[in-house]
Amino acid sequence: MIKKIITHILFINVLIVLVVVLFLQYAVKPEIPQSVFSFYIIALVVGLILFVTSTTKNMREFWAPIKTLLTNERLFILRWLVMLSIPAVIAVFAGFSLLPSNQAPLVLRVIHPAPPGEINFGGKTINLRAAVNPYREYETADPEKFAEHVELGRKVYYENCHYCHGDFLDGKGPFATALDPKPANFQDVGTIAQLQETYVFWRVAKGGPGLPNESMPWQTAMPAWEGILSENDIWDVTLFLYKATNHPPRTWE
Repeated sequence: MIKKIITHILFINVLIVLVVVLFLQYAVKPEIPQSVFSFYIIALVVGLILFVTSTTKNMREFWAPIKTLLTNERLFILRWLVMLSIPAVIAVFAGFSLLPSNQAPLVLRVIHPAPPGEINFGGKTINLRAAVNPYREYETADPEKFAEHVELGRKVYYENCHYCHGDFLDGKGPFATALDPKPANFQDVGTIAQLQETYVFWRVAKGGPGLPNESMPWQTAMPAWEGILSENDIWDVTLFLYKATNHPPRTWE
């Protein structure tokens, strides 16, 4: 009985796919890109389908156990176990596919795209090239008032942003491990240190959904905070980001 199962064409095909998948995933070093892995698996499955359908005998032998499973009343329990296991396997596979990966994106995208000339925020038009953080002037004119706004920004950050961007603004928040790509590391000189405050305002306000076409696919979990944070909140948290990371904001000059 065991020999008959092992030599059955359905069992052999399933075993071949399983062995190839495990080999490509765990035996090949360095890790191959996901696109190449998918190509190999699709090519393998197509080849096996062509083999199974090449003769009537192969077709009958392949479908015989499936037909028996679906029609034999004595296999009622096994049939339900198989039917329930199929969506369970798909769910597990989908879950693993959403985990962070070191694979490069299939489509090149602009990390810091050019901002639009102006945006609409809460019914108000903001010219991103002409606008300035209204509280930045307090840094020299009234340091005490500036510190108050930085503190307000700290509160906004730790109530809303640290879950992803981390307690130390390094992109290592408690939710970061489930995100792909990782949240921005504000300590890195390649992030906000390269940007104007109005740019940061735009990215916080509009989030991933507000990115232009050249940044598609926008693989980011950054939400649009417009409607959750006020304009003052975003300017305050922007002050805090630069102050906490000791990065001066970039200016248009």
